[in-house]
Amino acid sequence: MSDENVYEMKSSKPFNYRKYFKTGISLLFIILLLVTLLNSIMITKEGEYRVVRQFGEVVRIESEPGLHFKVPFIQTATVLPNKYLVYDMEEQEINTLDKKRIIIDNYAVWHITDPSKMINNAKTVVNAQARMGEFIFSTVRSELGQMNYEEIINDEKSQRGNLNSRITDQVNELLSEYGAQVQDVRVKRTDLPEDNEQSVYTRMISERESKAQEYLSKGEAEKNRIIAAADREVKEMLSKAKADAEQIRAEGEQEAAQIYNEAFKKDAEFYRLYRTLESYKSTVNDKTTIILPHDSPYARALLGYFEIEE
Repeated sequence: MSDENVYEMKSSKPFNYRKYFKTGISLLFIILLLVTLLNSIMITKEGEYRVVRQFGEVVRIESEPGLHFKVPFIQTATVLPNKYLVYDMEEQEINTLDKKRIIIDNYAVWHITDPSKMINNAKTVVNAQARMGEFIFSTVRSELGQMNYEEIINDEKSQRGNLNSRITDQVNELLSEYGAQVQDVRVKRTDLPEDNEQSVYTRMISERESKAQEYLSKGEAEKNRIIAAADREVKEMLSKAKADAEQIRAEGEQEAAQIYNEAFKKDAEFYRLYRTLESYKSTVNDKTTIILPHDSPYARALLGYFEIEE
């Protein structure tokens, strides 16, 4: 055989299982160490609580932002909000004192005051808000159920006063065991069910029309009073002016008579002429026919023969 057909056979080394086993154990240990480290670290953010529990019991509460530690795999951490929250309730229907059905829409501003009570009694924020909603609805229904519908919706007749404050205080008493406190409860809207909304609107329109008619009647009465007072004042002024005019006219006539008498005393013949001419005004017009003796005063005056007899 030639050397070309001869291959050199190298000896192969056996597979080292121990080496890979040690490497796997090391990797597993590193992973377990990382998992343990990560499970023991908890980061508390701004605006939240970290409630640490061990076997279901609250052991401590972390509220300061930063890095904190817990016992891995034994202790667990629950996050709760450490800020004011707004809970918007669903619309619900209640009955007023006068048996009217209305729909109310509420909201509440609240915050957690005791995370330990919150976890032990409510378990979660969702459960706490559900209980809060029940307390608010029950309190609002009780308060508004003691009022008539007109007192609720009409600001002029409203007797609600500090209704929101009363509701807030009562709800806080009920929430005390859940580690929560309501800052404010507000009734943001009151409405009517669709089936009786139109009838109430019709009644409100009728009341407004009646009120408008009342204002018109009062205005008409006031107008008549002012007109009557003005008419009375005008009559009094005219009467006084007429009396003053009569008095002035009488004084003028008296003074004129005195002047006439004094003038006539100075020339009696002229006075007779004047009286004769004045009589013509009432006895002679364009249809008058006069037959006079030639020696009558009228004839002599008309013919220009009026002379003073000596």
